[in-house]
Amino acid sequence: MKTYLITGGAGFIGSNFIRYVLEKYGDGVKVVNVDALTYAGNLKSLQEVENSPSYNFMHANICDRAEMRDLFKRVKPDYVVNFAAESHVDRSIETPAVFEETNVGGTISLLDAFRAVWEREDGVYPNDVRFLQVGTDEVYGSLPLDDPGAFFREDTPLCPHSPYSASKASADMFVRAYGDTYGMPINITRCSNNYGPYQFPEKLIPLMINNALHRKQLPVYGDGLNVRDWLYVGDHCKAIDLVLRKGRPGEVYNIGGHNERSNIDVVKTIVAEVRRWTADDAIGDSLITYVADRKGHDRRYGIAPDKIEAELGWHPETSFAEGIVKTIRWYLDNRAWVEDVTSGAYQSYYQDMYGRRLSQTEEVGR
Repeated sequence: MKTYLITGGAGFIGSNFIRYVLEKYGDGVKVVNVDALTYAGNLKSLQEVENSPSYNFMHANICDRAEMRDLFKRVKPDYVVNFAAESHVDRSIETPAVFEETNVGGTISLLDAFRAVWEREDGVYPNDVRFLQVGTDEVYGSLPLDDPGAFFREDTPLCPHSPYSASKASADMFVRAYGDTYGMPINITRCSNNYGPYQFPEKLIPLMINNALHRKQLPVYGDGLNVRDWLYVGDHCKAIDLVLRKGRPGEVYNIGGHNERSNIDVVKTIVAEVRRWTADDAIGDSLITYVADRKGHDRRYGIAPDKIEAELGWHPETSFAEGIVKTIRWYLDNRAWVEDVTSGAYQSYYQDMYGRRLSQTEEVGR
């Protein structure tokens, strides 16, 4: 029986991964979820598995080095998957030090705890354990809009442009350094923009769905032409598990969706689908509002997932046309979950981030 220790498992991708693993392997695995339950962590995302005998939750912060060492000694995880991270670029621009503390310091804390449990005196590790760092394509920087044939590959130099991506790039480097220095069995995955159920509505897709449902303004940065490669979260979960079980130790694997879209195209697709499903003619492109651009806003991300496709046989199964409809339907059917996570502190944050920009709006078609 394999034991998965999942950090940040109450967050968006982490909770989807936990449900994926338990559904696929059932009683054949044990899953330990470690989460500090900050603003984006929500145990309601795991209600369907919380009573499973294969699942355990521990409320803890990965930055607590003593607690992590104790936990690893008790659990002795075969697989560690580090989803825990501060992940919103806007927040990193406001408070960069928080991202350094969690994304870099927290990762080192986990690496040390893993090393203390599994490293033998001769420096050799069991060949069936793995530490996997869940990274982001943002560490590579930006691609030009006028060169659609350019893509991020595993050997693309890291060139982060935001405090968030800089912290993730630094964390990746520590993971790789621990692998090289101590022989630790590590992997790093770098994914494109995820979307799907249970995503906290500060991110583009759930934010626009929720705002459209409430006939609120839909804030779009700059000219809206920034391009992202969209990856359905279920496809991402399959890829991560494949890397854990079959990936070559020490390797980086890029995970992309082959679904590049401009931000404005994504927003207009959401508007049309929400209007169609709700039959509410008040939901339309007139809600779209261009706001002052984000500082250091990368123009285009695009991943070439050739390596994981060739080595592990993974490929994205969900087209954007299919995935966005599934996602919108989930948010329409789970409005209570959305209302719960968007109350209180999040509302203050939303006003801080967008209130100033929304006061200087530029309507579509001006």
